[in-house]
Amino acid sequence: MDMARHLRHVNGEMNALIHRFAGEHGLHATDVQALGAILDAPAPLTPGRLGRRLGLTSGAVTSCLDRLEKAGHVRRVRESADRRVVHLYYEPAARLVAAEHFRFLARATQRALERAGQQDASAALRFLDILGQEFSAGERTAAP
Repeated sequence: MDMARHLRHVNGEMNALIHRFAGEHGLHATDVQALGAILDAPAPLTPGRLGRRLGLTSGAVTSCLDRLEKAGHVRRVRESADRRVVHLYYEPAARLVAAEHFRFLARATQRALERAGQQDASAALRFLDILGQEFSAGERTAAP
């Protein structure tokens, strides 16, 4: 129960930060999640992969990308070899704006790591990695 309570608290604080950023930039919270997915992807995402990652329909992804592109946060680039393939890129200037807004998060994380110490921080990182893997495995049904 303690773990769930702490995770809910951290999630709530993250959501508040995301909603503030979204509101300041005329975006939806989902748009900010899309920016995070584009930023964290090991290779450029396509709209289809972004939709699967966020659980959105193709129409919702198109609307999200339209807003992000209009606001100057992302650009869509067609691949030269296959014009049907579109890759999404986070605009460098928009990254700076996001970095400034989320600087508090980076600083808070650094302070927490320093307070926890290397051994606890490493254990927490391993736990979060494993928890993320469990979430990604897709089992969303409740236990009987």
